[in-house]
Amino acid sequence: MRLLLDTHLLLWAALRPTALSPQAVKLMGDSGNELSFSVVTIWEVVIKLGRGRADFEIDPVVFRDNLRRGGYHEIGVVAEHVLAVRDLPPIHGDPFDRLLLAQARIENLTLLTADGLLARYPGPVLKV
Repeated sequence: MRLLLDTHLLLWAALRPTALSPQAVKLMGDSGNELSFSVVTIWEVVIKLGRGRADFEIDPVVFRDNLRRGGYHEIGVVAEHVLAVRDLPPIHGDPFDRLLLAQARIENLTLLTADGLLARYPGPVLKV
C-alpha cells in the first residue's frame, strides 16, 4: 500500500511512539508498504514550532533527514495539489491537512491519519 502519513502520526512516531495505535505501528512497520511524507508536514512543523507549540518540539531539519534516512519518500508541493484543495468539501478547516489530502488524491496515495475529521472525507483516507 502506498501511504502518505499525516503530520501527527509522523510526530508521534518521532517523539511519542506509544501514542501510535497498533494498526498504525503495523502499517508503518510493514516493509511491503511504501511510506511517504509531504513537505507540507515540514512546513507545518516550522510554522507551529515558531508559534511555540509544545507538541511540535522537534528540529525540522533533523526530522526531515530522519524520515528520508528511514526510507520515506518525500512528496513536494505542486500547483496541481494546491488547486485540488478547492474541490474539497469544507469538512476540515486545517489548511495543512486539506493540502495533505489533496496531495494523496492527486498522487494516488492513501492518507494515513488519526484525525476523525479527515476520515470523514471520501476517498483515500485511512484512520488508524
